[in-house]
Amino acid sequence: MNAKKYEPPPFESRLTKGEMTAVLIYLPLHFWLLPLLGALLLEKGWSGGKTNFLLYAIGAVYMLIFLGRFLRRDFDPLCDQTGRVLLEIISCYGMMLCFNFVLGMLLSFLPLGTNPNNDSVMALAKEDYGYMAAMTIFLAPLVEELLFRAGIFGLARRYSRRWAYVIGIAVFAVYHIWPYAMAEPVYWLFVIQYIPAGYLLCSCYERSATIWGSIFFHMLTNAISLQALSQMENML
Repeated sequence: MNAKKYEPPPFESRLTKGEMTAVLIYLPLHFWLLPLLGALLLEKGWSGGKTNFLLYAIGAVYMLIFLGRFLRRDFDPLCDQTGRVLLEIISCYGMMLCFNFVLGMLLSFLPLGTNPNNDSVMALAKEDYGYMAAMTIFLAPLVEELLFRAGIFGLARRYSRRWAYVIGIAVFAVYHIWPYAMAEPVYWLFVIQYIPAGYLLCSCYERSATIWGSIFFHMLTNAISLQALSQMENML
């Protein structure tokens, strides 16, 4: 008896042309202009945690203004199939734990030290835990899922499911490491650490058939990761 090949559910979570245009306009703002604003605020004496919170708050407001209707449309599938969405989130998180364990074992053989992005988050959390927790758990998942999953992955998904995953994972991974890797090229190897999360966030979005699936999965992952990093920091 032949096993049935997995067929993903119909991908109906799509941005309109106007919404996609808004995402593409925001992309350079998020990667370059907002970081420049952040550098200016730091020079003015703002704390790193407060600065990051403000930058993501600007992004969240932008997304709510231009993609608010998309979020409302995608809320219906969440309400209609809440159990299935929750199952996807739990399943993806379990798979991510397994992937990260194997990846951690492999990377332990390389003299890389610690992930610079994690180090930066923890340093800022020690300085302004409240601002960083709010940014990491609530604002970043909202902004990044609308940008990377609904925007980049969703656009590529219209043409090729395979390339949507490749592009979505690559952009997400590079985004988290490139500021550090530009100064220290060896840090490019840490891109590997973001491949499992990038893949599973795309998969959760696709399989749950709503952007809220990947948003809540992202929130869960960041909340547990921040707590785990804080615990490790306290033990040292």
